[in-house]
Amino acid sequence: MPPARERFLQEVRQVLPPLAKNVQELLQRRASESAANARDAQDRRDAFMAFQQRRQGWLEGTVQGWQRSLQAVPDVTGRQQPAVTAFELMGMDVMENRIIASRLSTTLLDKVFSEFEDLRIRVEYVEQRELPSKDVLRPEVLVQSLVDSWIDNGLPRDDFQVVIEPSQHILAERMMLGYRASNALLVAQNILPSIEPQHRMKRGLMGSALSRGQAPDRPAAGAPQSPAAPPREESSQPGSPSSGRNHAPSNFSVEETRLMTAATPMARAKMRAQGVLSALKRVLVGQVSDFERTPRQQPSPALAQAIRAIPEQSAAGFGGDADNTIIEDYSPAGVSRVANALRAQTSDLKKKASTDSEKATIEIVALMFQSILAEDRIPTSIRVWFARLQLPVLRVALAEPDFFNSTNHPARQLIDRIGSCVMGFDASAINGTAFETEIKRIVQVIEQYPETGGRVFHLVHEEFKKFLSTYLTAQDATQRLVSVAQQMEQKETLAIQYTIEMRNMLKDISVPEPIRDFMFKVWAEVLALATVRRGPQHTETIALKQVAPELVWAASAKPSRADRARVIQELPQLLQRLRQGMTLLGLATPAQDTQLKVVSDALAAAFLSKAEPIAVVRLEAMAQRLAHLEDFVTDEGLGDLPINADNLELMLGIDATALTVIDGGGSLPGEAMITWALELQPGHWFSLEHGGAVSPVQFVWRSERKQLFLFAARSGGSYLLQRRRVAAFLQAGLLLPQEEEALSVRATRTAIAKLDADPERLLN
Repeated sequence: MPPARERFLQEVRQVLPPLAKNVQELLQRRASESAANARDAQDRRDAFMAFQQRRQGWLEGTVQGWQRSLQAVPDVTGRQQPAVTAFELMGMDVMENRIIASRLSTTLLDKVFSEFEDLRIRVEYVEQRELPSKDVLRPEVLVQSLVDSWIDNGLPRDDFQVVIEPSQHILAERMMLGYRASNALLVAQNILPSIEPQHRMKRGLMGSALSRGQAPDRPAAGAPQSPAAPPREESSQPGSPSSGRNHAPSNFSVEETRLMTAATPMARAKMRAQGVLSALKRVLVGQVSDFERTPRQQPSPALAQAIRAIPEQSAAGFGGDADNTIIEDYSPAGVSRVANALRAQTSDLKKKASTDSEKATIEIVALMFQSILAEDRIPTSIRVWFARLQLPVLRVALAEPDFFNSTNHPARQLIDRIGSCVMGFDASAINGTAFETEIKRIVQVIEQYPETGGRVFHLVHEEFKKFLSTYLTAQDATQRLVSVAQQMEQKETLAIQYTIEMRNMLKDISVPEPIRDFMFKVWAEVLALATVRRGPQHTETIALKQVAPELVWAASAKPSRADRARVIQELPQLLQRLRQGMTLLGLATPAQDTQLKVVSDALAAAFLSKAEPIAVVRLEAMAQRLAHLEDFVTDEGLGDLPINADNLELMLGIDATALTVIDGGGSLPGEAMITWALELQPGHWFSLEHGGAVSPVQFVWRSERKQLFLFAARSGGSYLLQRRRVAAFLQAGLLLPQEEEALSVRATRTAIAKLDADPERLLN
């Protein structure tokens, strides 16, 4: 089938100039935007210049990669690809490239699925075999050349991810044109001019026959194919490898497994979720011929009228009486009654539907909510309110294609976020609380704006996230812990920044080493704690900041008799302020005496120094910088915060008996685990293993600079962990998510399983 592939590549090659232009414009825009620091700004400028120099090499390498893929496809005269006889180790760089290509190709496949699927069916029909895993027609193969050429030309992998995602619509549009052109070429040769549902359903023939070593009947190479001579059919069981609705080439599955085992846990979860949606789309496209081609729009008139009439009907099935007065029955019997009412509602709506696409959408949404209502880990009160979301979600699913295409659709995000928060609660912990009240409010807001679609789901989802930020820390004890932890992070951040700043100030100044050590190890801590406790512009804080340049001046060379006299006169007051700062820090008197002796000895030695005195202007600049340093604090150089319970009590004067500070355990985490830790969402439940016990805990708070994490145990008490420790526990399996799959994804998976068991229910 070279002509079809060549026609496809002929179209796709035309994407390269506009794609490169868009990438260059994005890099140029990034280079001109303000960055967090000078290093980021320079990196962006370097990325832009590097792309300008290597742009042509990237494009030429991509074309060469596509051409190699085209030539590597075996013909259909009997020559087969060499069998895989051994596993092969893959370098991390190669694996990273594969992961990037897999993510992008998954997104692209969603956009071009219908045309690609038609072309795949026609090509497999002619060649009587599955589309090869390295076939250039496959989106993942096409994208892989883009990634490989980018890396081969010395361009940073991170830059590819930054610029290609905003440019993917350009690639998707051209790929769609390529698939259409190839399909038109085959149709012109009378190859499956019309693809019927049975062609999609029976596509497992080639895989089944080849897996048994049989050689299916193959038409003569290049001979026109006619629908009158379909390939020999074989029976297949739903869900089996040869099933038309779930079938995927086995070598693609191996590749998918290998990619997922190399990806981060969060990336794997996203890939699994997207895989579930792709599987759902294959089911729908396989059984509803017009599903992919039917433009999303408002329901047909009869169905729209039926949907509008539902709120006017009796609410008895949904916890109400004949007067539509809501009766909140949260018993298991109440949930069962709601489920039966929803099932009857689904049947009525399907009778009013005008197209198979509408019937399929109604059934899928109904199956998803059946799964949610059957989830006994969700308190019954929340399940009843979830049920009232079925109709608004159905409206969205009928009008907005992203509901079936993306896990990021606002309706799915809202369902998932609520589900992740309630899975760890029992009914007694929910009923009558502010949480239940908020769920009611969300549902009622959505019901009040039926025509708003995804926008209202997005609005209430954002409101729900704001609600969680206060609700999860609403208890007085938790609020105190949050306040303490936030102060701890602020204090440690300031201490590091004061240290960095003073190192920069003193690097070219002749100051005795003992004074440098005191400034970096003691006085930076004093200034940070004073700023947190009393504020940056408090009189005492300002006085302590002024001590730093005064101490530096006192410890510098004193060739002038007047300067020496001034030091002697001011020394008692200076030492008193040093002691005042160390008292604030919580140092015991003996430790203070030791530090003051070191300082005094260094000051005495300064009288004999022959070095040049420090210019007054430099000391004034130092004082001015320290006076407002907190205005310039960044996370650069912050590293890990050294936290422990003694620090919390000693430095901040707080009783930390209700808090367990975990400052050990786990394994050295990699960057992927740290990224995972940063992606955790407040409200999610985990199992935490610490001190030989396993406790269900809820992630309730992350500090402003994302350095500290607070988990609340269901049985009471809290756990505070530093970011790297969270990553270490995740890596070691000591902190495990209680739910590995989002609620809407699990509900979709259940719906697919039910359709596999009973395909006819989709349209009946």
